[in-house]
Amino acid sequence: MRSVIFTVFACCPGVVLAQEGPTFDCAKATHEAEIAICENAELAALDRRLAETYGAALAMAEGLDAGAKTAVAELKAYQRGWIGGRDACWKDSDIVACISDAYLRREAELVAMWMLEEPVGTSVWMCDGGPEVVTMFFDTPLPSARIEVGDSIDVATVTRTASGAKYEGSFGRSIWIKGNEALYREASPNDAEYGCVLVE
Repeated sequence: MRSVIFTVFACCPGVVLAQEGPTFDCAKATHEAEIAICENAELAALDRRLAETYGAALAMAEGLDAGAKTAVAELKAYQRGWIGGRDACWKDSDIVACISDAYLRREAELVAMWMLEEPVGTSVWMCDGGPEVVTMFFDTPLPSARIEVGDSIDVATVTRTASGAKYEGSFGRSIWIKGNEALYREASPNDAEYGCVLVE
């Protein structure tokens, strides 16, 4: 058996390299961010993992009863935009950390938006003079939350704070949770802030 395995490795090294490398062809990589991914095993692993997550999200979009075509088009467009943002990491002083953060955030966004995993918790918040806010939390490598306010859905990822847990979403939207209380901030251009209490 060991000789058979050795034969496979000896004659087909591309099989091993394909499993260890990213999902794109490193021989054709010209962008600094792509080259960094090809040269870093951990970044390459994040690329493969995100490809699986994106594929699962795409399958969910394609399976929608209504609006599947639009959902797929929007998901693909957003992914292309995300790739552009990832590639902009060449300007960062720590390109590896920047790329890693980009992958972790995108993975968390896809999981929370498309409910690719069961949430580990759900909370309902009643906000003073504001809306009811529902948060669903996901145990992604970068902890994430799905924020539902009426018909609006946003996804957010945890950020460092001195106390509590703060999740930041799109266009300034955030929720800062401290025990049974939270500070919810609407997305721009509203930017309104509300004190909220846990009701469920």
